[in-house]
Amino acid sequence: MSQPVQGKTAIVTGAGSGINLAFATKLLSKGCNVVFADLSLRPEAKAVVAAYSQPAEGQGRAVFQETDVRDWLQLERMFVTAEREFKSVEIVCPGAGVYEPKFSSFWYPPGSPESHDATNGGRYALLDINLIHPIRTTQLAISRFLNAKSTSPRSIVIISSTSAQDTSISTPLYDASKHAISGFVRALKDIESAGIRITAVAPGIIKTPLYTENPEKMAMVDSLKDVWVEPEEVAEVMVALIERDTMSSTIGEYSEDKQDISISGGTIIEVTKARARPVTAYNDPGPSGPGALASNIAASETATKNMLKGGWGVYE
Repeated sequence: MSQPVQGKTAIVTGAGSGINLAFATKLLSKGCNVVFADLSLRPEAKAVVAAYSQPAEGQGRAVFQETDVRDWLQLERMFVTAEREFKSVEIVCPGAGVYEPKFSSFWYPPGSPESHDATNGGRYALLDINLIHPIRTTQLAISRFLNAKSTSPRSIVIISSTSAQDTSISTPLYDASKHAISGFVRALKDIESAGIRITAVAPGIIKTPLYTENPEKMAMVDSLKDVWVEPEEVAEVMVALIERDTMSSTIGEYSEDKQDISISGGTIIEVTKARARPVTAYNDPGPSGPGALASNIAASETATKNMLKGGWGVYE
């Protein structure tokens, strides 16, 4: 049920930076139109949108739609924008995510000076962004796909993480969100019978602002031991999940005799340095290899454990 991305239209949330920007750029270069749905665009994303703002032979066109993915009305609006600009939508990536930031973290609960979550708000921003937004976006996408005039294949690519298999006391909300995402993707595997393929990538340590502009998260990375996975490597796999029924465990290898991974609905692909690996629901060996996990996570966990004392969670 693979489909070429050329001539199609994609919505990518969180396209203002990181993996999603790399994915959106890859799609544009292959002739796919892209709606960049994000709160704002970083300078590098602005440059991409500007470069692809006009129709040109062999490439797609980019449109920016300001979007707070926590707001369901704004999620609907990005579909309306895509349909107004490009008539249809065939590819959706609800990729926006956060990595246990202080403003919405289990260890900085609502009411703490660091948290932006309202004490009696009934929700965590992290879960709204990482979990609820992909679920609601998927619902909206499926509705539009099933009611479209065209019966061509459609794809939804979601971003999980190696943290969907591993856990850390330092990032419990993030880990819970990614475990849930992987379960969600697997639960919808059989929707491929309706012409809709839902898959996910599970990246390791990715060189994006989620790490590089967050000192707490950078402290988890040992620069002498750990290897960064580049966003472009993840983007390469994401495109393969749409365009191919098989792929190589070596990222970027397209020789027919090297296609050792099958792709279908519910497939989750771990992405480490130059390597792709299918993640199975049962008896999976877990993340491994360069770029899979951060080496200094123990130091972060010790710092978290040191918070476990009287007074934690009590605020006037």
